[in-house]
Formats: sequence, structure tokens, C-alpha cells
Amino acid sequence: MREACLILALLTLGACSKSDTAPGPGGVTMGEARALDEAAAMLDERRPPAEALEPSQPQATQAAQ
Repeated sequence: MREACLILALLTLGACSKSDTAPGPGGVTMGEARALDEAAAMLDERRPPAEALEPSQPQATQAAQ
């Protein structure tokens, strides 16, 4: 009996979460919002070092030197 109550409680808690098709923030579904968050995290991990983002000298100026 105790195991049945535990299983019932777990199933009930599982039903409380929003489904992937439920409306989410910004007019997207919860599944789409989760996918966008995961993609943003992947892009943040692949961000180049700060030195790579500094502007370099124009090509014409380098050729003239």
C-alpha cells in the first residue's frame, strides 16, 4: 500500500509541470523557450576571447605600410 501511495504521489507531481506546448514567455511555447535557452547557453560557451573581438587595422592601411 505504501508503494502505491508513493507512485501515485510521483505521478501527480509529474502532471503539475507545464507541457512543451503550454504557452510560455514571449509568445513561444515552453518547449521553444527551453530550446532557445539551451541554444543561448551553447553560444555563450563558444564565445571567442576578448582579444578576438577588438577591431583590427583596415586592410588598405596595412598594405600601405
